[in-house]
Amino acid sequence: MNRQIQLPPDFLWGVATSSYQIEGAVAEDGRGESIWDRFSHTPGKIDNGDNGDAACDHYHRYADDIELMAELGVGAYRFSVAWPRVFPDGGTQLNRKGLDFYQRLTDRLLDRGIAPAVTLYHWDLPQALQDRGGWTNRDTVARFSHYAETLYDALGDRVELWMTHNEPWVAGFLGDFRGVHAPGSTDLQAALRTIHHLLLSHGEAVAAYRASGRSGQIGIVLSLHPTYPVDDTQEDRAAAEGSDGYTNRWFLDPIFRASYPADMIERFQRAGARIDFVEDTDLAAMAEPTDFLGVNYYFPRRVSASGAEFGWKVKEHPDPGVPTTALGWEITPSGLTETLLRLRAEYGDMPFYVTENGAVFADEVEPDGRVNDPGRVDFLRRHFAAAQQAISAGVDLRGYFVWSLLDNFEWAFGYSPRFGIVYVDFQTQRRIPKDSFAFYRDVIATNSFELPDGA
Repeated sequence: MNRQIQLPPDFLWGVATSSYQIEGAVAEDGRGESIWDRFSHTPGKIDNGDNGDAACDHYHRYADDIELMAELGVGAYRFSVAWPRVFPDGGTQLNRKGLDFYQRLTDRLLDRGIAPAVTLYHWDLPQALQDRGGWTNRDTVARFSHYAETLYDALGDRVELWMTHNEPWVAGFLGDFRGVHAPGSTDLQAALRTIHHLLLSHGEAVAAYRASGRSGQIGIVLSLHPTYPVDDTQEDRAAAEGSDGYTNRWFLDPIFRASYPADMIERFQRAGARIDFVEDTDLAAMAEPTDFLGVNYYFPRRVSASGAEFGWKVKEHPDPGVPTTALGWEITPSGLTETLLRLRAEYGDMPFYVTENGAVFADEVEPDGRVNDPGRVDFLRRHFAAAQQAISAGVDLRGYFVWSLLDNFEWAFGYSPRFGIVYVDFQTQRRIPKDSFAFYRDVIATNSFELPDGA
């Protein structure tokens, strides 16, 4: 027997992408260099030597991609603006051709009945700003505010849903501490400064949106992971608490409590970092009230103590009894429910959107031309059910954006991982909707789906 799962009547279904991962056209119409252009062309940084020069060629094929979205029936499309396409050097000299692209994209979406949902920053910082210190330089906060205000003026009459930053954990810790994302630094102090300025620029961009008088909604998007100790020992519990602080609380607490978690300040200081970049009004500015929180959920973290004395470096241990995606990420839909319930309990009863959720599987085009991806269908079905469970428990979840519309450039992994519900042949740029596309289309059309008993 199957159970019929029904979503609220006004639930917003969407898909998500980001500029560097799909647009291509990196040297066209006045676009400047981004940190990801520089990083991806640095030998040894990206699997297979891939880069985003062409990506999905969305810059030229956006109209066709919007037709795919219309066929899918989504109510919204979450995309990011490439900062160096609008301000090539990150300064104040506007590149009109770059801005015009996002004007055309927005207008075409609205013509097809799809609401644009704009992310201001999805990691493609202008390289010219990086050359002056990037996000470690406090002046980048002012540059970001000017960029945000320009987009509010240009698109604010048509865009009702705005997101300031996507996953500052990734931009800060993966980019400036672990060095596996652009700009590739391995300096804890730089990472903490970067994150502080990202969160400060978020608060200032929210304040600027309020000052603009626009009536839409604005928030931020965080990557969040429920974190568990591998064993019920004092050492592993401390490791899980520190890991939770590193991935979750270091971002949630400033945004919703106007403070950094004290235990993490102590841990970072024991690791040699100095929390000397916080000015008097910064924390209040970072906690400027938002209209919603965007939640990117992919998998939980199960950790044990690594022996590091400051207690936040850990070892990760995926549960061997749980299925994984092709990237080895644990498939645990209940973690989405748990995350949403925790956010409501600890940070307040606010609107939420699932702004990213998706999975990589070994997709191939069959001889009949189809891309059969039953693993992704099952993944989405069970995560949609987890979202509905959170709603039933009282969470104000307003919508769900599947990652991703298209197979794309997946950062340091290059083009091998395929997250899309549409297959992309990167040699020909041919698009092939997968079976998961058809499944999602049916969910959107009926606002419901069947869940097998026991799933």
